[in-house]
Amino acid sequence: MAQEIRAIVRIGDTDLDGNKTVAYALAKIRGIGIATAYAICRKLGIDPHATLGLLPEDQINKLDWAVRNLHELAPAWFLNRRKDPETGRDLHLIGSELVLAAKRDVDLMKKLKSWKGIRHSLGLKVRGQRTVTTGRFGATAGVTKKKAAPGGK
Repeated sequence: MAQEIRAIVRIGDTDLDGNKTVAYALAKIRGIGIATAYAICRKLGIDPHATLGLLPEDQINKLDWAVRNLHELAPAWFLNRRKDPETGRDLHLIGSELVLAAKRDVDLMKKLKSWKGIRHSLGLKVRGQRTVTTGRFGATAGVTKKKAAPGGK
């Protein structure tokens, strides 16, 4: 008898499409890319090309644990938040934690009035990009042709 597919699988506080393969479904979690998803599958011994909705409950629980505790499975260079300023630990943030951490970092830069913080608060480019011709606000600035005078020249 054919196994019934689960349409929605909840992993890492995210609803994932059960019709997709495990690796591509995991990549839909914010903070987990396709390379990280393949690494998680490889570490747990789960086929990354299997359909997520067909996995048994114990494997889904293992995936959920691995996504939430990736800092215990992967080396430090693989994580997305190394030496967290608050705790000093190497972490891998996912979902809303990742968004909030980035916002806190920008707010801290603004509070310290660092160069990047000042650029963020002014709404300017932060990473050294050129700003003479790009990143302008408002109407388009460019060269306009004068209308030709009636009668020729």
